[in-house]
Amino acid sequence: SGKMAYALASAARRLGAEVCLVSGPVALEPPRSVDLVAVESAEQMHQAVMDRLPGVDIFIAAAAVSDYRPLAPAAQKIKKHSDTMQIELVRNPDILADVARLSPRPYVAGFAAESENLLENACSKLSAKRVDLVIANDISRTDTGFNSDENECWLVGPGYEHRIERRAKGLIAEAILVHIADKLEPQG
Repeated sequence: SGKMAYALASAARRLGAEVCLVSGPVALEPPRSVDLVAVESAEQMHQAVMDRLPGVDIFIAAAAVSDYRPLAPAAQKIKKHSDTMQIELVRNPDILADVARLSPRPYVAGFAAESENLLENACSKLSAKRVDLVIANDISRTDTGFNSDENECWLVGPGYEHRIERRAKGLIAEAILVHIADKLEPQG
């Protein structure tokens, strides 16, 4: 739905950040005073993100980008010819991992939409993608997450797990951004 990404962009702007929002097709009004880059595909999103990264301090990957796409998309409607059909899929670019591999790179946070083993999978993603933060939410629930105005999540970083209780996505976004700001503050 894009609701969490748009809430993050809006909250970041309210907190004084310059915000570039790379967005796939959604039925949402773009936040005011945000640089909106509209894309249609995972490949376009990857290119738009990579083009805009120089000088960025914080990158948050909130989009639920499909891991795969059809190898040969049909240009026209596919007519019924048999009871079964096969579609060959190829991997989409991994935007989060590609940003995390850059040097230098911004602070990198990504979402983990999980239907089971929430914290275990979030910890695995943190390690595998080599990001600074994973925001994990349980998509098996119908009262939060996708298409909902509320969410509940866990912030998983190196050596810690912090729960953000259920609340409006705008408040979740602010809590995430405050957490990131605290991590970026010079210690001492």
